[in-house]
Amino acid sequence: MTKITAAITAVGGYVPQFVLTNKMLEAMVDTNDEWITTRTGIKERRVLKKEEGEGSSYLAIKAATQLIEKRQLNPEEIDLVVVATATPDSMVASTAAFVASEIGAVNAFAYDLLAACSSFLFGMSTVAGYIETGRYKKVLLIGADKMSSIIDYTDRTTCIIFGDGAGAVLFEPNTEGLGLQDEYLRADGSGRQFLGMEGGGSLMPATIESVTNKKHFIFQDGKSVFKFAVSNMAHVAELMMKKNNLTDDDVAWLVPHQANKRIIDATAKRMGLDAGKVMMNIQRYGNTTSATLPLLLNDYESQLKKGDNLIFAAFGGGFTWGSIYLKWAYNAN
Repeated sequence: MTKITAAITAVGGYVPQFVLTNKMLEAMVDTNDEWITTRTGIKERRVLKKEEGEGSSYLAIKAATQLIEKRQLNPEEIDLVVVATATPDSMVASTAAFVASEIGAVNAFAYDLLAACSSFLFGMSTVAGYIETGRYKKVLLIGADKMSSIIDYTDRTTCIIFGDGAGAVLFEPNTEGLGLQDEYLRADGSGRQFLGMEGGGSLMPATIESVTNKKHFIFQDGKSVFKFAVSNMAHVAELMMKKNNLTDDDVAWLVPHQANKRIIDATAKRMGLDAGKVMMNIQRYGNTTSATLPLLLNDYESQLKKGDNLIFAAFGGGFTWGSIYLKWAYNAN
């Protein structure tokens, strides 16, 4: 029996119209363009304004619609929609269910997946499993986050980093040996003391006091997060190469989570890759959390070739982190 693998066969992406530059942030908090660029590599980020749309679902629908139109896909053929997000529209009703209905995926079941900045990476593993069973033919995985909804724009440790955006990929069965090849995913629950959001969950429901004390905004201990992220992202990416006997010549692209340019550079260096093999758009979008990886694929789609070896690596709050090895399945042009 021919082995079925899960391959990406289409991509889409969307970022909001409003551009928040470093210069604009200089007027909001005690920071400057040089400081931000030197430490993060970010020059600007996108923010979803109310007049354009609202909620992560808006971003997800836009990205999914672009994919559907580009691929000329009938949404009624989609079996499953998974939305990887740290900022769902609401805490109970699934954002994915709403997205599926809005894009016309009336025959799909749908749910959200949350693993902070590793959400899309973990989602790749999850949806690949559905494809590999042979029971599902078309699975749509969307990474979407409206980070501006949980950012305190008086906190310079977080407001300079995050932006809003969404990316979508379609997974389908493949019998040529392409698609997802291997994975190494990890978590360490002690990490939530360094990066997270205290309010809004069952531990701290919303109260006048929690809102007044800004407990519904994301916080981070920058030094601790940076240390963990550099060490673990670089380690798992290198490990993925060793596990699969890949050299730097074998790897066509590193697809790294866009949290900080220094972390990306350290990961590439550990893998022995030169800058020309590293996907990067952090300078334009900042950290869009669950959307960074699919937005990279959307931006670099025209440069990808069938059979290319891609190494994905991500690190997120919680802590969560991991790496995936995937063989690209199509030529865009």
